[in-house]
Amino acid sequence: EMVPVTEAKMDIKPPNLRDVLLNVFGLPKVGLDICLCVIDDGPLSPEEVAKELGYDESTIRRYLNQLTEIGLLMKMQLNREDGGFVNVYQPIDLEGMRRESLIGCYLWAGEAATLIEDANLTKEDYVDGSYEGDLNEVFWESFRGNDTEAE
Repeated sequence: EMVPVTEAKMDIKPPNLRDVLLNVFGLPKVGLDICLCVIDDGPLSPEEVAKELGYDESTIRRYLNQLTEIGLLMKMQLNREDGGFVNVYQPIDLEGMRRESLIGCYLWAGEAATLIEDANLTKEDYVDGSYEGDLNEVFWESFRGNDTEAE
């Protein structure tokens, strides 16, 4: 039987950047080291990152490109005084990323709350009505109706 929740403790600590990069983005240690190096000391060229961390430059370049593709770093070209250019990498605006992530989390939580409310209403209808199937079938059937409306 479901009972209303009147009080809830939220003993949740906000994650640190290292945990987010490891768990959300699935970065291996090498990628994490490179990302944190650029965040701390950027903008940096691949050569500078390789020198700082002691990894092979080809490994650094591969991870820098991946980190740029997933949106954790930005790539810029700087002109050299002696001609040509060098690619340098710098962190994205972490505050902007934090804000976007928080908004995404709130949207997800709102949608989850709506689904929970729908499930509660379905349960009430099930208890009040006479359905042949079990509650699971009634619950999922209500979503099948929503899917056909969207198409």
